Amino acid sequence: MDREEKDKKDHAGMAPDIEGETEAAVLEEESQAEENQEAENPEETEIPEEEKAEKKGLFRKKEKKDPRDEKIEELTDLLRRNMAEFDNFRKRTEKEKSAMFEMGARDILEKILPVVDNFERGLAAIPEDMKDSSFATGMEMIYKQLMKTLEDVGVKPIEAVGKEFDPNFHNAVMHIDDESLGENMIAAELQKGYMYRDTVIRHSMVQVAN
Repeated sequence: MDREEKDKKDHAGMAPDIEGETEAAVLEEESQAEENQEAENPEETEIPEEEKAEKKGLFRKKEKKDPRDEKIEELTDLLRRNMAEFDNFRKRTEKEKSAMFEMGARDILEKILPVVDNFERGLAAIPEDMKDSSFATGMEMIYKQLMKTLEDVGVKPIEAVGKEFDPNFHNAVMHIDDESLGENMIAAELQKGYMYRDTVIRHSMVQVAN
């Protein structure tokens, strides 16, 4: 065989081995590079899938509310406000009704009091010898019934004689000098005063000692 041809055959047989050795060297270099990178960044570890999903959820856009839920919330809020307004209206109406009742009751009682005064004057004018008569007894019973009815609705007379003068309850129409009474004490009651519950509907007309 010719020497030139032999050299060609030897060269052809060595080519595949050189190519395989080159590829192996490249893979080894890549593997070494990855190991070096992991050594330089030990904190960088693989993130679990659950953590990735959680982080992804934090940055996800907030889902839009269902229009039906928004409508329900709006109607619920409107209902609450209407109920609060109705409750305030009810309380205000009851207060106004109570005030109107008080005014009406006072007006009627003020008109009844003169009738009570006339009953008392009539009973006082009955002679001593007729106080046991059926007429006088009937008048007395009617007067007591009337006073009991007034008491039941909250009307009571104002105490006057022997009490200290109080302009909130008494109306001084006369003054006398009486050494037996202290200063500013009520000596006599000229017209009885009355209260309806905690309100004066008529002041007592009194005589006050100086």
